[in-house]
Amino acid sequence: MAYSNFTDLSVLRREFGLSVTFQARLFEGEYAATPSDFLRTALHEYEPLALAIGTEKARSELLIMPILAEIRRQRNREISLFSGVDFNVDAERGLNGYCDYLLSRDSNPYSIHAPVFAVVEAKNEKINLGLAQCAAELVAARIFNEREDNPLPVLYGAVTTGSNWRFLRLTGDYLEIDGDEEYLHPIERLLGILLTIAG
Repeated sequence: MAYSNFTDLSVLRREFGLSVTFQARLFEGEYAATPSDFLRTALHEYEPLALAIGTEKARSELLIMPILAEIRRQRNREISLFSGVDFNVDAERGLNGYCDYLLSRDSNPYSIHAPVFAVVEAKNEKINLGLAQCAAELVAARIFNEREDNPLPVLYGAVTTGSNWRFLRLTGDYLEIDGDEEYLHPIERLLGILLTIAG
C-alpha cells in the first residue's frame, strides 16, 4: 500500500483512529496577501494554457507549482518546498510513496524536516478522490515530526485541481475537512491562506 492507495477515509478512521469532521469552516474571515508581479504574470500567461491542456501535469506545472514557489519566496526561503518527493514513514501501514508536494518549516532544500503542509493533485479533477490520500500524508507527517522530536500541534493539507482547493487540518487524531472550496481567484485570498499555513 502507498499514499495513493488510500481512497476511503473510513480506512484512516479504522487504521489510525482518526475522528473526521466533513463540514469544518477552516478559513472564515478575511485572508489576503499581495502576489508578486512574477506570479501575476505567470498566472495570466499560464492559466488559460493549463486549462486548455487540461491534464494534471499541466495544472501542476503551470498553476500549482508557481503558487507554492511564491509561498516560499514570500517567506524569505525560510521554508522548503518539495515536489514529487519520496516520503517513506511506515511502509507496513501504507505510509510510504511519493507526495505531490510538501512544504516544510525548515530552510534546508535537500532533505525533509518538519513537514507542515501536504498538497495532493486532484485525480481527474475530482477533489474528493484525493482527500483520503492527503489525510494519509498528514498522518505520516505527524509521525515523522514526532520521531524527529519536532511535534507540531497542527498540520494542514490541500487537494487541488490548481483552480479549486479543498483544505484539511489535522490536530492530533482529529481531522477537519473544509466544507467549502477555495479558488484560484481572487489569488490574494488563496495566497493569504497559504501564507498563514506556512507560518
